[in-house]
Amino acid sequence: MVNRKRLSNGITVVLEKMPYLRSAAFGLWVKVGSSDENDDNNGISHIIEHMLFKGTKNRTAKRIADDMARIGGDSNAYTSKECTSFYAVTLDEHLPIAIEIIGDMLNNSLLDEKALEKEKGVIIEEIDMYDDSPEDLVHEMLQMKVWDHHSLGYQISGSKKTVRSVTRQQILSFMEQYYVSENMVISVAGNFEEDYIMDLLEKHFSAIKKGSRQPECSAPIYRPTIYTKEKDVEQLHLNIAFESVPADAKEKYALTILNSVFGGSINSRLFQIIRENLGLTYTIYSYGSAYKKAGLYQVYGAMNPMQLEAVVQNTFEIIEDIKANGITDDELIMTKEQIKTELILGSESAKNRMNSNGKSILFKDSITPLEETISKVNAVDKEEITDFAKRYLLRENCSFSLVGNLSNINMGGF
Repeated sequence: MVNRKRLSNGITVVLEKMPYLRSAAFGLWVKVGSSDENDDNNGISHIIEHMLFKGTKNRTAKRIADDMARIGGDSNAYTSKECTSFYAVTLDEHLPIAIEIIGDMLNNSLLDEKALEKEKGVIIEEIDMYDDSPEDLVHEMLQMKVWDHHSLGYQISGSKKTVRSVTRQQILSFMEQYYVSENMVISVAGNFEEDYIMDLLEKHFSAIKKGSRQPECSAPIYRPTIYTKEKDVEQLHLNIAFESVPADAKEKYALTILNSVFGGSINSRLFQIIRENLGLTYTIYSYGSAYKKAGLYQVYGAMNPMQLEAVVQNTFEIIEDIKANGITDDELIMTKEQIKTELILGSESAKNRMNSNGKSILFKDSITPLEETISKVNAVDKEEITDFAKRYLLRENCSFSLVGNLSNINMGGF
């Protein structure tokens, strides 16, 4: 059973007790990410995520890591385009310590100037690492280009220029605006005693400043584009993007099934035809990138540059076949069963439940019961899937990103 409560300062708390487990998971979400930034401070959300691990009034950076290691806990954080999360997964008996550590990080971080300059260097190394990865680059740059001049297109890490320019005062001002009670959600799942955990959360998080949620960014305008980057690597990396639906659109269930049939699994048409039957590429798959007010549907493949034309041609032939003939009854039944299995297995993990509950409250202010989600998946028919493909998978409105050896590529075909 999921219970929803509030701390005295207004932070929403969502609790799901799973007494049959020996583990527990805790997470704190802040509704801020790269989409809330601007041209001057892009990357600041990611910098803050890093800096909260770099020492508090009570702990050095090493002690933060050591204290979590002593309880065998998995403690980490991430920044996305729309939120920042700090979390820990551990044995149920150690949950109070994990909560105290993350509370210390949120309330007492030093944000030391010297540590900030050092961490900027680490983040610049991280940016270089992604720049060296064609697979990351081909995805990130395409999102940046199709949502050009909009914050949803920003890279989460920011640029080297903006990272270098961020000051401690900018960080304090940014946190003053976004790291406030109404802009946060705490989620706990697993084996715990509810009243005791609420007392701990009140103790360690009620001092966070009260404040209201910040306005969301506007919806971006999708602009079809072609992005190319010459890179001296053996394989050519391809990303095709179609304008798609936001995260909570009613069509998301049809999209989930379409994606699994088209390219989201090893028995998908993309994988079986392009990789297995034709041997054109080792890696090819499709996936959705869905956000609060916009979405993309993308196809990624890595191949010998000489195979590019054949891969693109066959990809669109598969799409056109789905539009013309739909998917089969067997594909529909099999895919629904796969999705159902994934949902149920995921629901048996404290970490997954903690994540799902926290994000649902943060973005929707509600939680869709598992049974309702399964029911909505089961209700999707073949016509809805065909209609989605006809509406969104349009070659004339798609975008391409290519990273690799482009010397013999005929761009006129795009």
